[in-house]
Amino acid sequence: ILAEIELFYLLPHQRRWQTWFPEVIHYYANVDKTRIEIERLIKECELDNKEFTEMREKLLEQLQFKYNPIGNEVILEKVKSNDVKLDKLEKLEEKLEKLDKLEKLEEKLGKLEKLEEKLEKLLEIHAK
Repeated sequence: ILAEIELFYLLPHQRRWQTWFPEVIHYYANVDKTRIEIERLIKECELDNKEFTEMREKLLEQLQFKYNPIGNEVILEKVKSNDVKLDKLEKLEEKLEKLDKLEKLEEKLGKLEKLEEKLEKLLEIHAK
């Protein structure tokens, strides 16, 4: 929001005013609400982004919040690899079902061939 104000609503000489736009902006936040928000971000895996890593680490340290992003990344990678394996298993299961159908069709084809042979023999006997 501040960047938008600086770019679109201020004249060039106003943009450089340090009193309006200092280098560091301090915020006041309720610790309990901040903890709740951090827990939500961890649960939704939004805290794992690569932005503001130093600030995030300092915030977690100040709140005495134990968080291991490397462990979460490892878990996410395992979940993704398990999803890939699950997809492969589902494809293999479909292929297995097709093979079962083919085996049943081969059995029926074998029975049909035997019946065809018997029919030919009967026709030969009947023709004599």
